[in-house]
Amino acid sequence: METEMIIRPYQAGDREAVRRICCDTGFLGKPIDPVFQDRELFADFLTAYYTDVEPETSVILECGGEIKGYVLGSRYPQKQSAYNRRQMPGRMAGLIRRFLFSYNAASRRYVFWLVTRGWREVPFTPKGMAHFHINLVPEARNVAQTRSLIDFFLDGLTRAGEKAVYGQMVTFEKRRGERMFARYGFVVRDIVEVTKYRRFVDTPVFLFTVVKDLASGASLYSNDLRAQIGD
Repeated sequence: METEMIIRPYQAGDREAVRRICCDTGFLGKPIDPVFQDRELFADFLTAYYTDVEPETSVILECGGEIKGYVLGSRYPQKQSAYNRRQMPGRMAGLIRRFLFSYNAASRRYVFWLVTRGWREVPFTPKGMAHFHINLVPEARNVAQTRSLIDFFLDGLTRAGEKAVYGQMVTFEKRRGERMFARYGFVVRDIVEVTKYRRFVDTPVFLFTVVKDLASGASLYSNDLRAQIGD
């Protein structure tokens, strides 16, 4: 029997599921725990603004009544920057305290990377542009569900008047990543290698900044590809 899929706007009751999925997929699609043990802080950094300040921009994927993925989005980068500035002192104080007294060796290495290299391993970030962050649990990662989830999100941005959107996406191969993003109508603006996973994987990991022009169509597929397949 095929599981029913529902894509809908984020609701306040989704917060804990979003935080759990963030941590369960935070290490290249797998749980973050071997890399960083502090799930609460990890989820705060990556999800709290979207769920607590700008929830209206995010969307949820449900399968069989369970939350299986999300797209967290922001239309107001200046508001997000201001939020991060307010939150940073408290979060950093907690991070330092746990670094000194409770973190294991792997978590200490992660914090050391974050402080010494993390800020240098961020690709170009377009200023003033809407952006998104997507995560799905392993069993929900298929083309149909991923496309439907992102299309729903992009359609919402278009109806809200946004002209473009960017995301920062992780992949293992530069060339394959560029082809894949182009296939779905995204332009690659920058690529950097992320070194925090070198102890765990043999293949280099790259972070891409990709931009989609919503004026040319909100569908995940590009106009050129749509013409080829007659969509």
